[in-house]
Amino acid sequence: MTTPVDPATQELVARAKEITEQELKVFEDRTPGSKAQDARASSRLPMGVPSSFQFYDPYPIVVRHARGTRVVDVDGNEFVDFNLGYGSLLAGHSHPVFADAIREQLEHGTLYVTPCEANEEVAGLLIERFPFDLVRFTNSGTESTMDAIRAARGFTGKTKIVKAEGAYHGHHDEVLVSVKPPVAEAGDAHHPLAVPYSEGLSTTALRDVLVVPYNDLEALEETLVEHGDEIAAYILEPVAENMGIVLPDEGYLQGVRDLTRRHGVLMICDEVKTGITAHHGGASTRYGIEPDLVCLAKSIGGGVPVGAFGGRAEVMEGIASGRVMHLGTFNGNPLVMAASRAVLRDIVTQEVFDEACGRNRRLLAACRAEIDRAGLPAHTVEMGAKGCVTYSPEPVRTYRDYKSTDFDLAYAHWIWMMNRGIFLPPGLDEQWLISVQHTDDDIDRHAEAFGGFVAALAG
Repeated sequence: MTTPVDPATQELVARAKEITEQELKVFEDRTPGSKAQDARASSRLPMGVPSSFQFYDPYPIVVRHARGTRVVDVDGNEFVDFNLGYGSLLAGHSHPVFADAIREQLEHGTLYVTPCEANEEVAGLLIERFPFDLVRFTNSGTESTMDAIRAARGFTGKTKIVKAEGAYHGHHDEVLVSVKPPVAEAGDAHHPLAVPYSEGLSTTALRDVLVVPYNDLEALEETLVEHGDEIAAYILEPVAENMGIVLPDEGYLQGVRDLTRRHGVLMICDEVKTGITAHHGGASTRYGIEPDLVCLAKSIGGGVPVGAFGGRAEVMEGIASGRVMHLGTFNGNPLVMAASRAVLRDIVTQEVFDEACGRNRRLLAACRAEIDRAGLPAHTVEMGAKGCVTYSPEPVRTYRDYKSTDFDLAYAHWIWMMNRGIFLPPGLDEQWLISVQHTDDDIDRHAEAFGGFVAALAG
């Protein structure tokens, strides 16, 4: 895929830059409190934020209150939240059932460092949904992928792992490779180089990570043929969600499953982002794939820090026998177990999930109609309760395709929506989420704001 250079697209990009310049001024006028708070915080926190993901240009809004589908910043601006913790809040903010579960557990303690009854119950709820036999709890998606990789290495006795170019699997050294590499440094598109995403990585991380393009079975097979006796696992998002939403080609996931089995390599599906937002049983279930290990976090906790990883009994046996260490003081603590049980058992039922997906499809249809009416070089993508607008005329299949999308149009879209009370993932790198608390009015407001942006851009 190459970036369009026709005069009509050039005119759109020029107009997008004008819109961005105008809207940045509006943003700063609306958010002086956030700007001041960011300046104060920068003297105490690097970049002024507790996580680098929480910083975005021109500065992040500082939230004071959230409930249902709304967040309110320190300046009193109200936003309909479609970011929702980068996909963590399928239950929405402070769902009444969720809040009651937290309050009830507070009366009984927050940390035992010995098992609680809910551990077994929540494990059962996950096993009912996802294709694994045994599960262990963690505190984040990063921990889930880190521990799954260790379990895979313990089971296979091999060290190297394969990951897809452009994919994010947490911030431990072994996967902080080729996350958003500059194309000029990333080498051949068919055989990408392993590019560090950060300084400070272990040299063994770069040595032990092999990078392949997503949706390229030929490249994967070549890598497995050359290095298969050294590779423990291929870790991938079944649906890549660090670049908007990148869907697997027809047959790709089954092809991965077949190739990894043939070469004695484990398949780890990172469902931290897809989780229960893509399907009641995750993207693995949606696509009918049986990975060896599945990683979870974000949406299964409803807003508290909880993760999990599960797998086939024979793979998880390493942990059961004590040969593979999996540790953590806060793992499966009763507070997050109460929250996760409420989400999985009581809040995100099949019926309400289907309703959220229906609202998402309605929003996507409205956006698609505006795109088609204006003839924009863009398209929409759906994955369960998540959706996005991607600024390229053709679907994105790989990281290199994603790098050819138009980021000027995407940023103008984002800042326009923010100034009209629609909170989207910064820069549109991620995807929006429709929670079980979103209403038809929320969808209409989002669609109307997007229609206004398209009119301003095309007019």
